[in-house]
Amino acid sequence: MKKVRNSKTLRTDTIPVDSFWNLGTEREQRMHRIHAYPAKFPAFITTKALNYAKRRGRKVNLLADIFCGCGTVAYEAKRNSIDFWGCDINPVATMIAKAKSQSYETWRLQDYFEKIVDVFEHAHLVLRPYGDAIDRIKYWYDANHYRELSRLLAAIEETIPAQSKYHVFFLVAFSNILKPTSRWLTKSIKPQLDPNKQAQRVLAAFQNQCEFAITASAESDAKVGSHVKIETADFLSSRLSRPQVDMIVTSPPYVTSYEYADLHQLSALWLNPTKDYRTFRYGSIGTLHHDSEFESDVEELNTSGKTIVESLQRVDMAKSRSVAKYFVDMQAVARQSLEMLVDGGLALFVIGNTRYSGVKIDNAHHLVESMLEAGFDDVRIGKRRIQTKILTPYRDKAGRFTSDGRGRKVYGEEFVVIGQRL
Repeated sequence: MKKVRNSKTLRTDTIPVDSFWNLGTEREQRMHRIHAYPAKFPAFITTKALNYAKRRGRKVNLLADIFCGCGTVAYEAKRNSIDFWGCDINPVATMIAKAKSQSYETWRLQDYFEKIVDVFEHAHLVLRPYGDAIDRIKYWYDANHYRELSRLLAAIEETIPAQSKYHVFFLVAFSNILKPTSRWLTKSIKPQLDPNKQAQRVLAAFQNQCEFAITASAESDAKVGSHVKIETADFLSSRLSRPQVDMIVTSPPYVTSYEYADLHQLSALWLNPTKDYRTFRYGSIGTLHHDSEFESDVEELNTSGKTIVESLQRVDMAKSRSVAKYFVDMQAVARQSLEMLVDGGLALFVIGNTRYSGVKIDNAHHLVESMLEAGFDDVRIGKRRIQTKILTPYRDKAGRFTSDGRGRKVYGEEFVVIGQRL
């Protein structure tokens, strides 16, 4: 990895690929696939990060992921008998992360599953009529699928105590069947309606999902002893109590990329007490939806951030505003990350560059500069290939990866940036 002393001389295009970060040495465990999640963090990165720390003489007792998403780092920390702390602003993400990072008794999972199915098929459950459902639910579901999903959710709630970890496990199973049982365009990362889709039957989809998840849990080799704490919170919130940690391993959301609230809107609509899933957009790093003042954001930007935002202003003013806010937030992330680390602690970020209307958005360069300005020592950067994007380096109009060159080209590489607090 290249050591960076002065960000002004950094050219991320010339950084060579470091094969160490490309691929893992073992098959990814099934627990990482109990719920679909966009741009999921590669599980092996955590293991390689811990090996990197070991080579640097750093023992990791408490590992953190400040954008923990669906809990990949949390689960890998547990596999390595390391305590974990993480946070994410998205309640759907933290629900998945909590489910993945628990240990379960297989017989109890199977017993709960059979009871849920029995209640679903035979019990008298009081359900809300389709006519009383909010419009957004009706947009995605016909009356029959709505009734079956309502019945299944009621069966889960009636069968398993609300405070039980098993309750969260089956809510995640429920969440993961919401798209295949809806009119959502299959495999689309955008909220697109498919009027011709034959939605899956609810109980059959749930049975298949539970069979996979229970098998994944039985095969898991995650250790029981380590402590895992996951909070639903904005990392930059002044109300969040951040622990002192030995290492941070994380992947920030990409600017100009996903609106995670939109992607998880079905789960938010069914499982969270809100009538408007869009309320989850606000406060997310990288979102277009914020109340920040553009002029004050530009004043806070470092050199690389200001250069990129000025270029964007000439092609899309709205996008330049969102990128400015993203960069200001990432500069704060660098400062807060440094404060979380104990002396000698390490922070590893996986981040990708992108392009918008011909303007290169060099997130990696901006992050390196932000870390140096925050006071990180021994900042290093390497490049890794994203294997899934090598074979499908384009996105079609629905946002799906494709090898069709008529689509929008996507980056097939991303960067690993590491800094230390000395």
